[in-house]
Amino acid sequence: MIQDLSKIEETLTESSAWEATKEFLGRHITIGKDISISIFDVLVIITAIFITTIILRIVLRVITRNLPEDDKGKFNVVYGYFRWLIYLVILLITLHSVGVNVTAVFAASAALLIGVGLALQTLFQDIISGVFILIDQSVHVGDIIEIEGKVGRVEEIKLRTTRAVTIDNKVLVIPNHLYLTNSLYNWTQNGTTTRESVEVGVAYGSDVQLVKKLLLQAASTHEAVISEPEPTVVFTNFGDSSLNFKLVFTLADSFKAQFPKSDIRFEIDRLFREHNVTIPFPQRDVHIIKK
Repeated sequence: MIQDLSKIEETLTESSAWEATKEFLGRHITIGKDISISIFDVLVIITAIFITTIILRIVLRVITRNLPEDDKGKFNVVYGYFRWLIYLVILLITLHSVGVNVTAVFAASAALLIGVGLALQTLFQDIISGVFILIDQSVHVGDIIEIEGKVGRVEEIKLRTTRAVTIDNKVLVIPNHLYLTNSLYNWTQNGTTTRESVEVGVAYGSDVQLVKKLLLQAASTHEAVISEPEPTVVFTNFGDSSLNFKLVFTLADSFKAQFPKSDIRFEIDRLFREHNVTIPFPQRDVHIIKK
């Protein structure tokens, strides 16, 4: 008899605990006039987000398992942004499933969403541009790029910004939307070697064949200049005060091109002085008319 009584007591206690739990889970939180959500609904939403996270991680591992490291990094960047869109979709579907008025949620947050959308307009442009960069692969890490007169070696490509390091070891942070609105010069997309040039003018009456020989000598003796293709000299124009030439040569590291070009200019000046070739300065004849 005593055992039966204890069992009944246990059953009643369990029943009371279950009723209390049900009452607790059934409590509603009211947000505004048309939005009401229970604690049980919140637990369902958290569970749905948790399951979604696990599924997304499994999908990410399956997709990136056989990808090269570079492509894997790019895919991870894109995934990091678009998973939030998936979370938003799952959240809305779950809210609708538990009986929350999703239309009311949108109506309540319409003004906020408009304000946020206007504030984040440039951010969205950067992200869209970043997606284009990652997909069409117009820029890679290690490329030397020039945009708006600034030159840098790309160190990191993100969806919102591209980070590059200049020759002065300064970090150049480029918003990705600039790629859509400006011309981008990729110095190394066709390879790491680039054609560089140094221009110089000599006085009228100079031996142009000697000038050509000295220019080729200045380029070919520099250790940074590649022998193939060979340096060339172009007679560009008959200027107002000089005969203008362009010395064209190839470098293996165009990022530091200013240093070999400077050395070659020093050598040109030395060779010209040694062979009495004059680099003229602009001259003007002034006629004074007396009245």
